[in-house]
Amino acid sequence: MIMDFKGKNILVTGGAGIGVGAGVREALHQSGARLILVDIDPAALAAAKKNYPDASCYQADIRSAQEVENLFRSLEIEFTAIHGLVNNAGVGLSKEAHIASEEEFDRLTSVNIKAVWMCSRHFVRLLLERGQSGHIVNIASVHAHATQAKFALYSTTKNAIKGLTMGMAVELGKHNIRVNAVGPGYVHAEQNFDLIRTWTDDPEGWVEKYRKYHQVIERLIDPIDVGHVVAFLLSEEARAVTGQLIYVDNGATSLLFNRDFTE
Repeated sequence: MIMDFKGKNILVTGGAGIGVGAGVREALHQSGARLILVDIDPAALAAAKKNYPDASCYQADIRSAQEVENLFRSLEIEFTAIHGLVNNAGVGLSKEAHIASEEEFDRLTSVNIKAVWMCSRHFVRLLLERGQSGHIVNIASVHAHATQAKFALYSTTKNAIKGLTMGMAVELGKHNIRVNAVGPGYVHAEQNFDLIRTWTDDPEGWVEKYRKYHQVIERLIDPIDVGHVVAFLLSEEARAVTGQLIYVDNGATSLLFNRDFTE
């Protein structure tokens, strides 16, 4: 199956970053899409523009309703059609819920929930005003399935994305707008080591144990593995798929024990 996005404009929030965003960016690029990258980090945008010279790059803080509105005003002028939205931007928090501050809660929810809703709202309104169809893919997490200590609030935001995905899929099906989500497991990227260091002094050792004992397939997930699933969900090959959360986790959410008790 070859997914062809030639002539398609795809908007990716957090699209200039590393990790999942980089995988989404590369998978769509390989499929011929014209990338519309939105990021808060101007240096990351400059680097992405260097590697993807045909991409259109926009700096915006999508936590701000005004900046999201300004962003979509600019997009409406530049593009006659935007065929897909990937709500990739997100932040993490590793802290017990009763210890976290209001500021940390607000930051987490403003990026992981509010920004997703605001971007989706403007995207859908633009589609409907133009009489066009398009598709949305949200980035959730395995934490929408199960979680662990210090991730209660993060899990809350990803379960919210699961609910938003299902609900908007139901509401927008009559307009031929599909809404799905992808739930990555541990994706091997340098940015994750800073988070892992919040609970261990040996992040490399933790990653190796996770690879071996907490997945069905004993390999690390590459960002582009997630990107390929995102691309599929945006494509016409997925025309019958909506309202779904698909886990890209090497089978982690299906694993109860990491050994065979018949041995």
